[in-house]
Amino acid sequence: MNPPPSSQPESGVLHLTNQRADIERAEGALMGALTRFAYPDASQFAVRLALEEALVNAFRHGHKNLPKDTPVRFEFSVGPAQVQMTVEDRGPGFDPSKVKDPTLDEHLELPTGRGLLLMRAYMTRVEYNAKGNRLSMTYSRPADAKAAG
Repeated sequence: MNPPPSSQPESGVLHLTNQRADIERAEGALMGALTRFAYPDASQFAVRLALEEALVNAFRHGHKNLPKDTPVRFEFSVGPAQVQMTVEDRGPGFDPSKVKDPTLDEHLELPTGRGLLLMRAYMTRVEYNAKGNRLSMTYSRPADAKAAG
């Protein structure tokens, strides 16, 4: 499948509640755009995994003490060369530098930090705002995949 003729980025903003249907709606919108821009399967896997981890963290940690129907804001833009995503929760935020490295022997048993590790491994850029409740991620299409798409 070839990228859309205009190659103009596709974008969207969704307000999601912690319900599987909302999460699937977000994934569907994002993955549909990646498919239309002919991103390879490995790229689609990386982007979907990062989104899933970001949303899980937003709901599980960011909205921990908030009403269950409090929405998370998800924004995305997909173009021929890169994908940009933002997930913003309404929680108090956190300091990502204080999350323990889950790959260190002394932290292997801890149940936290793996999502951040995966996002950083698969995304080109992962940044939080100063408050720590807004995550921005960028995925750049691999150079060898540009010719195919």
